[in-house]
Amino acid sequence: MADLIWIRGQGLSAAINPFGAELTHLHDADGAELMTNADPAFWPKHAPILFPVIGITNGSVIRVDGTEYPAAKHGFARDMAFAVVDQGADHATFALTDTTETRVAYPYAFRLEIAFRIDGATLSVEARVINPADTPMLAQFGFHPAFAWPLPYGQARADHRIVFDADEPGRLRAISPDGLIAVQTNPSPLDGRTLQLGDDLFINDALVWDPVASDAVTYGAASGPRLRIAFPDTPALGIWTKPGAAFVCVEPWHGIADPEGFTGEYRDKPGVFSVAAGATKRIGMSVTLVA
Repeated sequence: MADLIWIRGQGLSAAINPFGAELTHLHDADGAELMTNADPAFWPKHAPILFPVIGITNGSVIRVDGTEYPAAKHGFARDMAFAVVDQGADHATFALTDTTETRVAYPYAFRLEIAFRIDGATLSVEARVINPADTPMLAQFGFHPAFAWPLPYGQARADHRIVFDADEPGRLRAISPDGLIAVQTNPSPLDGRTLQLGDDLFINDALVWDPVASDAVTYGAASGPRLRIAFPDTPALGIWTKPGAAFVCVEPWHGIADPEGFTGEYRDKPGVFSVAAGATKRIGMSVTLVA
């Protein structure tokens, strides 16, 4: 395992693994852990980066101009070593570029930078999807951070909830047993803007808001410190755990899994975006510890 890169600010400290540019620890000023314990009995990851696909593709392939390319669940970036291209006391940036290996699964030249910075009690993460070519590139991108459930402030697990910043009147995407987006939809489990967390919510996999109206949610118990997770650049949101696990994932996505039966081109996969030649698409997320 690569050495973790630590960054620190006045209210938080964070550790990032260059393998996958994965946030692995987020500590408050007293050193309390705010991330998952990554118990392998449930899920051994912490906060994988999802690129260039989100979720499962039908037939485990994407199609670009009629050619099929193998597509692993959530893409390949989470399983590749990023280079450390910038590092300071309160910030670090990691980069992944295309290789012969990636071109087998994804036929585009790219540079993916993941930049972390701590300012006070806020950790900001910015993904930069850079197209170095002279033709457009297509991609999906998502964050997948897993936060401690319960948070380390003495409140019961059953008292934790997620509060959305805006009304979310729509129905949720349903996930089929094989991980694709089902034809049917599910009614919202929200009480007003509040999702009261419980294991029963996740028996059938993640809750998927697509689209999501909110740009942020607040996670924690009604009293005590909470986490405010902001995601101004992503049109979908997944919330997921495995029943009984000591984490809950709040996942801002630009894209979702394939719908059942989807056999179209990658460009038509829900949530795929285009990056113009020589351009950069920036997708940000921040986590703030709120007293």
